[in-house]
Amino acid sequence: MKGFKYSPWDFVFTCFSLPMFLLDIGLDVWAAVSFYQEKAYLSLGILLFLLIGSSLLVQTYSWLWYSYEDFESRTQAEGCLKRWQYIILHVFQLGIYIRHAGVLESSVKNMCGRNMEGAAIYLSHDLSMLRVIETFSESAPQLVLMLTIMLQDRLDLVTVVKAIGSVSAIAFTVTTYHRSLRSFLPDKQKQLLTSSVVFFFWNLLLLMSRIVALALFASVFPCYIFTHFLCSWLVLFFLAWRSKTDFMDSACGEWLYRATVALIWYFDWFNVVEGKTRVRTIFYHGYVLIDISLLVGLWCWRMITDSITEPYIALIVAIGVPAVYVVGLFFKMIYYKFYHPNICKEELKGDEAALTGKDISSREELQGYIRADEIDFKPEMLSITEEDGSPGRATRSFPEPMLRNAAVGAPQPSQPPVRCNKRMKKLAENFYS
Repeated sequence: MKGFKYSPWDFVFTCFSLPMFLLDIGLDVWAAVSFYQEKAYLSLGILLFLLIGSSLLVQTYSWLWYSYEDFESRTQAEGCLKRWQYIILHVFQLGIYIRHAGVLESSVKNMCGRNMEGAAIYLSHDLSMLRVIETFSESAPQLVLMLTIMLQDRLDLVTVVKAIGSVSAIAFTVTTYHRSLRSFLPDKQKQLLTSSVVFFFWNLLLLMSRIVALALFASVFPCYIFTHFLCSWLVLFFLAWRSKTDFMDSACGEWLYRATVALIWYFDWFNVVEGKTRVRTIFYHGYVLIDISLLVGLWCWRMITDSITEPYIALIVAIGVPAVYVVGLFFKMIYYKFYHPNICKEELKGDEAALTGKDISSREELQGYIRADEIDFKPEMLSITEEDGSPGRATRSFPEPMLRNAAVGAPQPSQPPVRCNKRMKKLAENFYS
């Protein structure tokens, strides 16, 4: 069976994820207190709306994913909770901490020699997607808000450095998500570290250009930025609906996912369907580039007509921001030209056909639909014969003791295989196939 590996680098990222998550909450509280002390109540209201809205969105996804799996526990941190306790924790916006604790517990136990690799990888995949949702529902719009306030007040070198650091953090989150997708690649298709570096830089440049353009426009037309977002989001939501996504296990969850995809698309590209997406990508980046040019063009016109800044400075910014986006597209083309493997979804790790025995042997032959991922598959179990004894298609043969034990639910003597996270598997199919 195709399996996953939990590397020491994954363990390092896991150990730092929870402290960084808590640090982010502390910085959000500090920003809210600062707005209150400065009596900037409008900015405080927008910040609280972003924080609460993002938390509700992330907790909703966490709850839905637990409910889809019937609250199956993979760690002691999750197993000590009952169904009603899950509900209470998610209502009070604490459900995400259970996931962090579960990932940390399984990672530590796995590094100490306990066989917790499957739980660590499964939970870390879900957590990486939740971080992406949180990033584009909170961190990105919050950075636009902060930059807008700084542009209206005073822009200096320290402000620029802080903005670059914040955008880099967002790009790093997207790169971490990309690392999760890489775990589905077969060993022969493993990507080098340079691919992640290039991936980080093209996301950094594209995000930087987009966020700066939005902040520039909001600094001179603060009321119209909300209209711009609403109109853009409606168009992108329509495109997400037309893409016929299939990510969640319920109709309501799928509509929520499409709305979230539209929110992510407002800032950056996100693959939502498998297959060739070149036309969709070109259309999207063309749309965003035109939108960025219009936003900075309106800002430049306002700066010049109101004599707020020197015309040549406004023109340099108006040209430079879209140029950064074009450079980001150049890095993206480099990534897809030299580093991105285009493979069939059947080649990805965690392939459903490999897990369930589809097109290999019937489930009825396995005494009541025995799942293949509950039985270790060995090469000697493979036979290629037809009914008349002649060579034919590949079929799996299982020893009677193993079938008997699996049928009655008895544990197998070998270590359990790493289970596939079907949600992240779909995203990997969208990205690589």
